Amino acid sequence: MTSGAHRPVRRPAKGKLAVAATTAPDVRDTGTAPSAPQRRTLVTVAAAQIPGGAGLAAGVTVGALLAQDMLETSSLSGLPAALFTLGSAGAAFLVGRISHRKGRRTGLVAGYAAGAAGGAGVVAAAALDSIGLFFAALLVYGAGTATNLQARYAAADLAKPHRRGRAISTVLVATTLGAVAGPNLTEATQPLGRVVGAPALAGPFVLAAAAYGMAALVLWGFLRPDPLLHARNIALTPAGAGAPAGEEASGPAAPARGRVNPGIALGGAAMVLTQIVMLAIMTMTPIHMQAHGHGLGATGLVIAVHIAFMYLPSPLTGVLVDRLGREPVLVASGTTLLAAGLVAATAPVDSVAVLAIALALLGLGWNFGLLAGTAMVTDAAAPATRARTQGAVDVGVALAGAGGGMLSGVVVAAAGFPALAVGGGVLALAIVPFAARRTRRPAG
Repeated sequence: MTSGAHRPVRRPAKGKLAVAATTAPDVRDTGTAPSAPQRRTLVTVAAAQIPGGAGLAAGVTVGALLAQDMLETSSLSGLPAALFTLGSAGAAFLVGRISHRKGRRTGLVAGYAAGAAGGAGVVAAAALDSIGLFFAALLVYGAGTATNLQARYAAADLAKPHRRGRAISTVLVATTLGAVAGPNLTEATQPLGRVVGAPALAGPFVLAAAAYGMAALVLWGFLRPDPLLHARNIALTPAGAGAPAGEEASGPAAPARGRVNPGIALGGAAMVLTQIVMLAIMTMTPIHMQAHGHGLGATGLVIAVHIAFMYLPSPLTGVLVDRLGREPVLVASGTTLLAAGLVAATAPVDSVAVLAIALALLGLGWNFGLLAGTAMVTDAAAPATRARTQGAVDVGVALAGAGGGMLSGVVVAAAGFPALAVGGGVLALAIVPFAARRTRRPAG
């Protein structure tokens, strides 16, 4: 007597076993709804990301202006961004390590608490007119940036492989809400600086410290069960043992000792490349526009369009990552970034609209690369080592962004903005053949 519940399990032929064990998981949408712990995780992380995004944007918006006032020169006004980035790289490593040992909840709370302390330190430095404290506080403040990014991994910990893209997109959209609100509160929060005896420009850092603190409290109070620790427990159950990272039943087998997992290598490389290209072109676009007579209003509009396309397409990108697979979206990322570079390089110098299209494509290509790369790294990393691996990847992403931003000025000075734009687009194509090769690989 047979029924649909007792169908025989097909085992792979002996010759196909090795192929099946190393093939990327089938991420086609099965329609399975998220589990209750996963729904709770998404709600909690998204709720924390709204103030987290506001904390990031509020401080970054006035960091350069506050530095200019304290240092009494504009030549070092880019220093805060460099210190944020360096602090972010260090914090990505530490948050990843803490999450590996203590769980995602403890790691993210520690990161946001450090960001809050950094924001408070900036306010204190401005009140005391202490340059040394200002620089040190900016480094610590960068922990908030790293934690905002690390939160996307928490959203993916308990997501089934075919729903990881959408889970990550939920966090990115929530971050956008805060990031949009933060700059709009800059003027309103300036009186807070005077209240604590600091210059008015320190007011947004008061908001940043409070926002990061609020994000930490939300996660500490409500991120239960811890998504990473719960994923590890699932992997250790009889049903999950030997199953993939993710619910955890569909991931590639671990590579031989000493070998780099190809999924981690490809996903991490994609995020590093897209970060370099995005930040290099974005950083120099305002300089290029100013050199051709565009005012701050036009420049602000182009950058606003760019940021919108970095985050707002996330729900659609998440669906594409889940339904088409990670590799096709990585191919789309490389080709979209190439298109962005070509449009930026050939845009008429008096056309704000064409530059806005170029920067929109730049943001969209970055969005494709971040979501697909994140999902691929999570697929490939076993729960036991996932947080540590993800932290290491984000260190590379942060340092790549810093390098891209710094080198962009050198390239423009030597060869001009069009050369930077085309060169960045061509560089982004480096990931395409590797992603396309994995896409064509036969399943077991």
